Amino acid sequence: MNALSLKAQQTRKIRTQPGFIAALDQSGGSTPKALAAYGEAATAWKTDDQMFALVHRMRSRIMTSPGFSGDRILAAILFEGTMDREVEGRPTADYLWGAKRIVPFLKIDQGLADEREGVQLMKPMPGLAALLERANAKRIFGTKMRSVIKHADAAGIRAVVAQQFELAAQILAAGLMSIVEPEVDIHCPDKPQAEALLKDALRRALAGLGAGQQVMLKLTLPSQDDFYAELVRDPRVLKVVALSGGYRRAEGTALLARNHGVIASFSRALVEGLSAQQSDEAFDAGLDEAIQSIYEASLT
Repeated sequence: MNALSLKAQQTRKIRTQPGFIAALDQSGGSTPKALAAYGEAATAWKTDDQMFALVHRMRSRIMTSPGFSGDRILAAILFEGTMDREVEGRPTADYLWGAKRIVPFLKIDQGLADEREGVQLMKPMPGLAALLERANAKRIFGTKMRSVIKHADAAGIRAVVAQQFELAAQILAAGLMSIVEPEVDIHCPDKPQAEALLKDALRRALAGLGAGQQVMLKLTLPSQDDFYAELVRDPRVLKVVALSGGYRRAEGTALLARNHGVIASFSRALVEGLSAQQSDEAFDAGLDEAIQSIYEASLT
């Protein structure tokens, strides 16, 4: 199968099949919290290499679980270290698509800059071109990058969207799909106003895409139901996905179900309640229940 036909298959899956995206992309800063929530004591590792080996073991347990399959999960977002490791003796991206029919994405941002004008832009990414080349070689379908909006500052929000789409242009030129993620903090004191400014900035940025180009949007669940319906219908948007943003799974799925055409891209809400101490039977059952509830909320 050549790369074009593979990408066509994967694009069609995301565009047409019901399901959601599993975010398995905790990076260096968030990995200790993810491991703690999973029941791994901080004394379980001494070095970063040991920490990342533990989190890969956790992710491998998730990916190899029977319920974690392409029937309900469209794609999975990976951390760079996960892309470079193997699952059951196969490169992670090859395992996801070959064994599970799950489309692999890669988190590419290197973290957030300090807050300015009510937002946190992404830190510079001088090695992006090389990373995109590696992603293509690893048969990654697309990328994801996150900024954060903390206040309804018009200039700051315009800067977030401008940076996201400037990098998206580079990603699209490399032949990869770009998930644009300008997260609005769920604790933003003027969240509805921030969302209105964000939608306007996204509308303008989408208008600047080249003929036939598409991106995906990963957005915070909005304060007003169906607030992003216009973006869901936009032909320049392959899919609008929602981050859980700190909501627990029950609240996140309830909010998601009220936003028609938007699917989940949950991280913490997906693995909520899973533990290293669980038997395989209990772990698989808990994960399957989580997948089903998120899948059902993504069907509306």
